[in-house]
Amino acid sequence: MRTTVGIVGGGPAGLLLARLLHRAGVDCVVLESRDHGYVEARQRAGILEQGTVDALRACGAGARMDREGLLHHGIELRFEGRAHRVDFPALTGGRSVMVYAQTEVVKDLIALQLTDGPPLLFGAEVLAIEGPDSAAPAIRFRHEGREQTLHCDFVAGCDGFHGVARRAVPARLTTVYERVYPYSWLGVLADVAPSCEELIYARHRRGFALHSMRSPLVSRLYLQVAADTDPAGWSDERIWDELSARFAVDGDWALERGPITAKSVTPMRSFVQEPMRHGRLFLAGDAAHIVPPTGAKGLNLAVTDVITLARALALHHETGSTELLDGYSETCLRRVWQAERFSYFMTDTLHPHPDRSPFEERLRLAQLERIADSPTASAELAENYVGLPLI
Repeated sequence: MRTTVGIVGGGPAGLLLARLLHRAGVDCVVLESRDHGYVEARQRAGILEQGTVDALRACGAGARMDREGLLHHGIELRFEGRAHRVDFPALTGGRSVMVYAQTEVVKDLIALQLTDGPPLLFGAEVLAIEGPDSAAPAIRFRHEGREQTLHCDFVAGCDGFHGVARRAVPARLTTVYERVYPYSWLGVLADVAPSCEELIYARHRRGFALHSMRSPLVSRLYLQVAADTDPAGWSDERIWDELSARFAVDGDWALERGPITAKSVTPMRSFVQEPMRHGRLFLAGDAAHIVPPTGAKGLNLAVTDVITLARALALHHETGSTELLDGYSETCLRRVWQAERFSYFMTDTLHPHPDRSPFEERLRLAQLERIADSPTASAELAENYVGLPLI
């Protein structure tokens, strides 16, 4: 097999890259280790920045998103019994975010790929990326019980933190930056209409809580818990009681309860591997960086990575120029570090922890008070949340 770009990973990053390359006339093949059903069922992020929404519309994957997605014009911060709304359009020149599950984004991109796109192989287990720093890299993989080799000019590693692509870069040539947080999120899906129209980020002395949604009838909620938490140890009643306590605010607001259909624990980590390029291998998304989910940046960073890479590959295809390819890592990392900074700020500010002194905890509350009382501080949060412009 031969193609111009071999894409390892059929998640949103790999699928969007394939779509962008196809529209630019660049041949590619997507190799995904999991089966079709598994890929479409993976539960991940649900908040799309303005730039991600625009990219999906531009590549033909926005029709169902526009019908079923929930447009959000702000978020609410809650702390010390106080509620403060951050108005995105008023603070960012009209920009907003869309609540539309990553699961649905993947379904839309797969449907396009299968009807009008380059080859997409499910159940294709990548065994190795050979010669990534040579002029002729190859991807060795197993598909339907037979080992095969995909020869290509470039390789895009979109297979996540645990994938093959990241490990194909020699450790001696990389620098890793990492922070593991001393707490996790207990996340639940519940068959109950959301209790609010926009997301609520709550800081309570008992821990952080987030109220989100997947649809007008399905709520997605999170609780800060200890890093070693077993979700089976939390009964439904205990979860609802704890959420109600952490969301409590002056006034008559109440949290609606309903059947909990899924529970999971998400560890919190910040991670960056530099550079994001090794020869003709380019890393994108979680293969190169991870952010804690507090800032809603993971999926959106992956999207901006592949937009940047698609532009670079399209320019090379059209003119032979390697200028954008040569600058890919540096260009992406500038945005990555801004997202890491914002995600760390949101995580550190909103999550209390007993290892901090009372002085340090009070500083975090002062920061939230500053955001609530200062249009400038609110605008800074809003601009980062809806997404910085592409660099």
